Amino acid sequence: MIAVTGANGQLGQLVIAELLKRVSADQVIALVRSPEKAEALKAQGIQVRKADYNQADTLATALQGVDKLLLISGSEVGQRAPQHQAVIDAAKEAKVSFLAYTSLLKADTSKMILAQEHKVTEQAIKDSGIPAAVLRNGWYNENYTGNLAAVLEHKAVVGAGGEGKIAPAARLDYAEAAAVVLTDSQAHIGKVYELAGDQAFTQADYAAEIAKQTGQAIVYQGLSEADYTAMLVEIGLPEGFAAVLADSDALMLEGALFNDSHTLSQLIGRPTTMIQDSIKAAL
Repeated sequence: MIAVTGANGQLGQLVIAELLKRVSADQVIALVRSPEKAEALKAQGIQVRKADYNQADTLATALQGVDKLLLISGSEVGQRAPQHQAVIDAAKEAKVSFLAYTSLLKADTSKMILAQEHKVTEQAIKDSGIPAAVLRNGWYNENYTGNLAAVLEHKAVVGAGGEGKIAPAARLDYAEAAAVVLTDSQAHIGKVYELAGDQAFTQADYAAEIAKQTGQAIVYQGLSEADYTAMLVEIGLPEGFAAVLADSDALMLEGALFNDSHTLSQLIGRPTTMIQDSIKAAL
C-alpha cells in the first residue's frame, strides 16, 4: 500500500492522480487532516484515513499496513520539524519499508529560512533508519502564476531577486516525480534528488514574457529585501511570513533556487513545463 500525506492539498492531489496512472486505486491511501473534505478521493475508490501532523494518535492508526509513504512537507512554517518528526516516528513504529520526503532545493547548504526545517527533517529521516529518498523540490511555476492577477492589475512583477536566476517547474512535474519514485522505490533508496525545471530565467524575464503574451506593458520592479518585506506586510501578509518570502527572493541572487542538473526531467522522462506554458494556462 502507498500512502500520501496532505492528500487534500494541491501537490497531494496531483501525486494521487499520477499514482492512479501506475497502480490501482485499492493500492493507494490518502492521508488527510479533514476526511470530510476528501469525498472526491473516496469516489475514486481510494481509502481515506485521518492523519493530523499535530495528533500523533491519528498517525499511528493511519499508517497501519502502509508499505510506502510520501511525506509531503507541512505548510505551517515554524511548526514543521516537530510535525514531520511525529510522522517519521509513526512510520518507524508501523514498519513502513520506504519513505519519500518533499524537501527543498539544496536544503543541506541553502541559507534560506525555509531550508532550516527541511534540513532537520532530512536528518530525522536518516536517524530513523527507514529506507528513504529525498525529493528536494525547487520552486513551482505556480508560485508565480498564482499571483498573475495582481501583476496585471499593477503592471509590474515586484521582487527582490534582481538578476538572480530561478529554475522552477510546474507542480505537476514534481508530483509525477514523486509517483515515479514511490512506484519503483527499490531503485531510489538512499537517493537525494535536486529537482528543478529545465528552464532558468530572471524575474525580469518573467515580466517580459507576461508582457509578450498579454500585449501589456509589464515591468520588473526590483526592491531591497527590507522594502519587499515591508510591501508584503502592507498588502496583508503576516510579518514573519513576509520576511520568509523576501528572504527566499533575495537569495535568488546567490543561486538558491537555480539548478541545471535536469534531474527532474530525467526522472519523469520528459521536459519540465516551461513558464511560458504555465503563464498561458493561467491567463
